[in-house]
Amino acid sequence: MKDARHRRVTTHRELADLLDRMLEDRSAAWWDRFYENRYHPCPFFREWPDENLVAWFGEGLVTPGRVLELGCGNGRNAVFMAQQGCDVRAVDFSREALSQARTRADEAGVRVDFVCTSLFDLLLPESGYDFVYDCGCFHHIPPHRRPEYLQLVTAAVRPGGRFGLVCFAPEGGSGLSDKAVYVQRRMGGGLGFSKEELHDIFGDIFHICEQRRMRRKKPEDRLFGEKTFQTVLMQAGRRGLPIPGPPSRPVRP
Repeated sequence: MKDARHRRVTTHRELADLLDRMLEDRSAAWWDRFYENRYHPCPFFREWPDENLVAWFGEGLVTPGRVLELGCGNGRNAVFMAQQGCDVRAVDFSREALSQARTRADEAGVRVDFVCTSLFDLLLPESGYDFVYDCGCFHHIPPHRRPEYLQLVTAAVRPGGRFGLVCFAPEGGSGLSDKAVYVQRRMGGGLGFSKEELHDIFGDIFHICEQRRMRRKKPEDRLFGEKTFQTVLMQAGRRGLPIPGPPSRPVRP
């Protein structure tokens, strides 16, 4: 039997895996090494939750309920949401990141269901989630995986539920176009998105409730905030054309 790397592509998954391998290494092992260096000058290596997330809860735009966090990293936002009374399931495919997240949750005295898996292998409950949150995952999704990501969040948010997103603004990202990602075979640390691009990507799937730049915060604020990030809060219910991609996602019974 031929090695999978030398077989002809016959499925969406095989095509996506092939394109993944064409880009620079961003495997789970790569992210494990990244998180092992806790002194890395990365904005996400902070103690405190996102300022926009805290504001949404404070203003009642997001209320306690069943929550899914995509790409939870060291768990700072998952722990905050659990402290607000949410039933939180937080997903990341870096074991090292989840080890740090579990320690953080234990120290805070809250329960979070941390799951180590790729987003694209994630099983979803049929009932969906009241709130799905992504801070810093979407801008690392390569363009060929974007339709599958959109399919995931569409399936994950229950009707009337909300989806919160934090991603690089144009000046915060690599400056690469989707085409340039494949010409240069790299993501350059993550893609940046303008307000208009985010509206084009999500506006036919969700109703956009709020869209703004993240507000810069100082250490004494005990919040994370940098102006080079976009924040968007969306609500499920608006539906446009079907999203192209692989067959419908599996669900948990």
